[in-house]
Amino acid sequence: RLGAKELAAMSFTFPVVFFFASLGMGLGMGTSAVISRVIGEGDHHKVQRLTTDSLILSILMAICISIFGLFTIDPIFQLLGAGGEVLVLIREYMTIWYVGTFFFFIPMVGNNAIRATGDTKTPSLIMILGAGMNILLDPFLIFGMWFFPKLKLAGAALATVISRSVTFSLVLFILAFREKMLDFSIPNIKQTLNSWKQILYIGIPSAVTNIMLPISLGIVTKIVARYGEEAVAALGVGSRIESLVLIIIMALSIALIPFIGQNWGAGKTGRVHKALRYSNQFSLIWGTAMFILFALFAKPIALIFNKDPKVVAAIIIYLWILPIGNGFQGVFLLTNASLNAVNKPLHSTILMVIRMFLLLIPLAYIGSWILGLKGVLAGVGVSNIIIGLISYLWITKFIESRRVYA
Repeated sequence: RLGAKELAAMSFTFPVVFFFASLGMGLGMGTSAVISRVIGEGDHHKVQRLTTDSLILSILMAICISIFGLFTIDPIFQLLGAGGEVLVLIREYMTIWYVGTFFFFIPMVGNNAIRATGDTKTPSLIMILGAGMNILLDPFLIFGMWFFPKLKLAGAALATVISRSVTFSLVLFILAFREKMLDFSIPNIKQTLNSWKQILYIGIPSAVTNIMLPISLGIVTKIVARYGEEAVAALGVGSRIESLVLIIIMALSIALIPFIGQNWGAGKTGRVHKALRYSNQFSLIWGTAMFILFALFAKPIALIFNKDPKVVAAIIIYLWILPIGNGFQGVFLLTNASLNAVNKPLHSTILMVIRMFLLLIPLAYIGSWILGLKGVLAGVGVSNIIIGLISYLWITKFIESRRVYA
């Protein structure tokens, strides 16, 4: 509602923010996988050590990202195609975001540690509370409602940092006092390095896999930037709407990891096969339903975000074309989670490399040459369909090779 330039600036920030968030998600996934296995072994001291060491690692990562980010705002976003007033607006937002990086990474890793205990409700409630605070603070800090100053994009960043600081405090409190999963003794360097090695064995491939999503989005953003600020603004809106659709699938993938891991360890590969079949069916049905919904209500949805006719027209094009591949993209995400659950993180990374370098980027460029903006979106949609089919065949063959039985 601030305008097309502000919306374009936010759209440019999305792949960069997602890039760094992906590092946290990868670290969190490694933490969850390692701690859950140790909880099963019944070694509580080792659980405390792993949890504490994972948080130390996340703190170090946050510090490095904050320093690196603050000194590279201009070159990174210029590389993505931002300039002029839009770059100034990006600088306002990202400066605050980078300063608050610390509050992003601790809750990501800490929530995964809590989730490893089998408690999925508490992390969900914490994140819902954080999101609710963010939604509540946004209009006050962006538009200067009541006695708050009108900070525009800087207000959006500040609202996010404040809400994340609350989730940060809650996560640490629960880990320390309710779950008693933190070790406050002076860490042994050798033991800490060993903890990091275990966490990063899964965390690094997972992070690389996650990182490729925002990198590919960044490349698509650069391609779309050729068609003007309105097109970039539409891409930002569309990406956020698409994220809401995929959150359902991502939630399902989180639930699949312990289910598949336990059954795989027990040799019940038939149950793994069934779980994947039902999950993939759900993903395709959900994706198709959302595609139909967006196609029917594209204009009303677009008008919620912006009134500029050019931006609205570009959002409508996005919602008519790209979501056709969302169901298949869901199959790809479910396959990635399943491969991590059976301790095959490198397979997951290979699939992501195929999606990014052999499908998404080439097809987006080819589509751009042939049909312009519509071709870019069509190329991304087709790449999602193809990688979904490849993922399904890959995981099915892998499970069958382990003698599937009920």
